[in-house]
Amino acid sequence: MNRRVLEIENLTIESVATRAPVVRGVNLAIAPGEVLAIIGESGSGKTTLGLTALGHIRPGLKATSGRVLLDGADVLSLDPATLCKMRGSQVAYVAQSAAASFNPSLMIGEQVIEAAVVHRIMPAKQARARALELYGELALPDPVHIGARYPHQVSGGQLQRLMAAMAICCGPKLLVLDEPTTALDVTTQIEVLEAFKRAIRHQGAAALYISHDLAVVSQIADRILVIHNGVVQEQGSSEAIITAPRAPYTRTLLAACKKWTPDAVAAPTAIAGPPLLNITNVTAGYGRNRRQNPVVVAVKSVDLVVRRSSALAIIGESGSGKSTLARVVAGLLPPARGTIHLAGERLPDSVQQRSKDALRRIQMVFQSPDVALNPANTVGQILGRPLTLFRGKATRESGELVRDLLEMVQLPADFARRKPHQLSGGQKQRVNLARALAADPELILCDEITSALDTIVAASIIELLRRLRTERGLAFMFITHDISTAASFADEIAVMHRGEIVERGPTDEVLNRPQHAYTKILVASVPQLQAGWLEGAVARRERLLGVGGLAMAD
Repeated sequence: MNRRVLEIENLTIESVATRAPVVRGVNLAIAPGEVLAIIGESGSGKTTLGLTALGHIRPGLKATSGRVLLDGADVLSLDPATLCKMRGSQVAYVAQSAAASFNPSLMIGEQVIEAAVVHRIMPAKQARARALELYGELALPDPVHIGARYPHQVSGGQLQRLMAAMAICCGPKLLVLDEPTTALDVTTQIEVLEAFKRAIRHQGAAALYISHDLAVVSQIADRILVIHNGVVQEQGSSEAIITAPRAPYTRTLLAACKKWTPDAVAAPTAIAGPPLLNITNVTAGYGRNRRQNPVVVAVKSVDLVVRRSSALAIIGESGSGKSTLARVVAGLLPPARGTIHLAGERLPDSVQQRSKDALRRIQMVFQSPDVALNPANTVGQILGRPLTLFRGKATRESGELVRDLLEMVQLPADFARRKPHQLSGGQKQRVNLARALAADPELILCDEITSALDTIVAASIIELLRRLRTERGLAFMFITHDISTAASFADEIAVMHRGEIVERGPTDEVLNRPQHAYTKILVASVPQLQAGWLEGAVARRERLLGVGGLAMAD
């Protein structure tokens, strides 16, 4: 009897075009009921290993040595028909973005049971009963009826758990979880992690958990494998990796992953400059009724000030109204009520009504550079357009300024000839930032710009923002669900809950001496590098919810 669900032996995968190794000489094994976390920064080979466990090697790559044994069978030697039967029934995959993985036109319940029915593991009636059990195990609300909803009718955290239900429904021997909580806010992340941990233990499946966040994986993994540039740096028990790392790269990851803690009182930061942006009594939302009020109110009576050369962080869970508020400030969504003033001047509600100079002075950096950057254009063309639009620079004049912008965001000048697909995630985000800087703005709106980046790359982006703020006197409205990032960058914090500002003030006061019950829940939900933290955090969260009487968005 094989006591290991997955064994990878001396696996090397190379680029077909360049022969450069993507993963090199990797060995690992996972037993039933065990969770092995693979951790490393972007491009380290984590996802390549995860997909290989499903017998999938991406186009342009090939395995040049080694075996991948799933329950004793080498998946690299199986024919397509056998692989198709294996996927879903013996091994299942939980992707980073559940929203991109569900069919928006089908009800959730039908998608959850589809693999079980297609693989003839159980009839539809039995699969629906099993799905209902899983909804309860994963702590989903209204388990009897949630399967009759469509994907857009549930929150991001709920959809991520429903994707786990879809993966587990067939009773697979191996689960591959690829960054399943990266895009979730801290309160939702706690619920999803705790639900995953409970379901994996109850299922008795082996699990491969891919992540770049040591604090997160330390709460769910029995063992951790650290990989860098395709080479395993070290592997061992979670406790050993976190408390006594041997490899220098692991120590670098740990240093980048150091989380803010409530008992680490930050030194107060002087809040510089006079007011630059004044948000007064702003209410906004989507749709309009007969009285021209929003049908869905996302922002309610918000008053905020952003001072010159300062950084205001707006924190809160998904759906709290953070991004909607940024869209109002940028003029992308007209408010139903209230006003926006920039340096004392009233801004028109809509971007179409604002002058070119008003548009220049406020720039926005979006969460996903993959969507924000035109894949058909070179970096030079992407940066040249705002130089022409806002600063009147002809194409022939903009070359030197493009080089200056790339230098400003610490990218080589020859990147001007590259296209977005030739850049890493962190490099693309630097181009995204350089495009905002091309307009010579006074205020930059940053909407979750580090949420999809690994800890090392995210730390470098934050350091870049600090330098730009010091050198250029820029002000920032920094929207994030990552409290550790907000603590490391912002002078002031405003906490949003269900469209309202429930607390605001200097960063050290808001985070170290929170007054509102919701702020206390956020603070208690920041993952920490310590054994048993997750169980304690769940208990603290439930206690605070009971005391505060709050209803969370998820």
